[in-house]
Amino acid sequence: MNLDKLFHLKENRTDVKTEVMAGITTFMTMAYILAVNPSILSEAGMDSGAVFTATALASLVGTLLMAALSNYPFVLAPGMGLNAYFAYTVVLQMGYSWQMALAAVFVEGIVFLVLSLTNVREQIFNSIPKNLKFAVSAGIGLFIAFIGMQNARIVVDSATLVTVYSFKGSIADKMFSSEGITVVLALLGVLITGILLVRKVKGSILWGILITWVLGIVCQLTGLYQMNPEAGFYSLLPDFSNGITVPSLGPTFMKMDFSKMISLDFLVVMFAFLFVDLFDTLGTLIGVASKADMLDSEGRLPRIRGALLSDSIATSAGAMLGTSTTTTFVESASGVAEGGRTGLTAIVASILFGLSLFLSPIFLAIPSFATAPALIVVGFMMLTSILKVDFSDYTEAIPAYIAIIAMPFMYSISEGIAMGIISYVVINLASGKAKEKKISPLVYILAVLFILKYIVL
Repeated sequence: MNLDKLFHLKENRTDVKTEVMAGITTFMTMAYILAVNPSILSEAGMDSGAVFTATALASLVGTLLMAALSNYPFVLAPGMGLNAYFAYTVVLQMGYSWQMALAAVFVEGIVFLVLSLTNVREQIFNSIPKNLKFAVSAGIGLFIAFIGMQNARIVVDSATLVTVYSFKGSIADKMFSSEGITVVLALLGVLITGILLVRKVKGSILWGILITWVLGIVCQLTGLYQMNPEAGFYSLLPDFSNGITVPSLGPTFMKMDFSKMISLDFLVVMFAFLFVDLFDTLGTLIGVASKADMLDSEGRLPRIRGALLSDSIATSAGAMLGTSTTTTFVESASGVAEGGRTGLTAIVASILFGLSLFLSPIFLAIPSFATAPALIVVGFMMLTSILKVDFSDYTEAIPAYIAIIAMPFMYSISEGIAMGIISYVVINLASGKAKEKKISPLVYILAVLFILKYIVL
């Protein structure tokens, strides 16, 4: 098989080694979903073993589709935020069964498929002003850096919403040997990854993850790190004591309940899934593609239809398997930062999702403090897109700024896009620049829909 011809490697200025390294890196930075998704969805009463298998399979299917339909290095998996909405809001708060929630996810995927086939999603992508696209990339950088700092507990909850981790407090609470040491390791990981990048070491982000993990294992073996399962601190060594088994998919496979489909509540739930998935996906595609210089001179993404189709098909397939909305992961940026430019990166990541079914002890042992430095450093790389924003024109720069700060502070890519588009329309209309800018009618429609969303939902 000629991989160069199949994935157009030379045309995209990459090679097999770079793509393989990028695929491994992306997988490593998002392997946490294999542990976190079953944990969250089990709160809704779903079988955690079945959800683990569904998560791995949905990720594998969605990512293979991305490679086949678009030849892009984007990786898919059940999305964070959407799984929390599924479990805590739809099931636990609103009182619906998880089977009905899966039905809503399935229908959302079908609606997405129709929107993708009719070019609606593509037109939305193309209508967003170029400066806002650069802003989305920079905003995602801050957002994933913030997620990384939270995952590593470098920042924690406080009376001021967030604050820096207190080492003095952890010593007083006798938590330093479990929690405190992992924060130290995460901070070391950021420095190690940064040094590797400066020295232009190939695969520096992946090496940063592995070195940080190995340092953690050394700390465990020497007693500096002590397990505390009640507080969420487990062994950093893979546990093969139960052998190699793949949990049954039976408890969640094809368990969708469509009995409440013709009701206002079902439509509200489905629309909420649809809205977040639509703009999270578009935001991720915009952000990662602009960072990788994949956008053309007009700010459009070639072959975007294939990327959107794979996302929508994976969502419905994931619901059939038994997991919440499957979407394009922002952690794909880590593979792009390693040089991944084609579907070969996605193929490598999908193979690893397949292997994770049989080698789950290894992937589940990768601690969040080891992957957090990767997210923080990749956040820096994506933030550099802010340099492409035209700050000489305030009607472009202010909406871009609003979009950038909204993502980390509102903890949502879709909210950042909403705030950016609303402010773009209002500022340009009020300043009399709207005609001059030739703003797409679709942008006006989106601004109205976003405002209605805040009023109605």
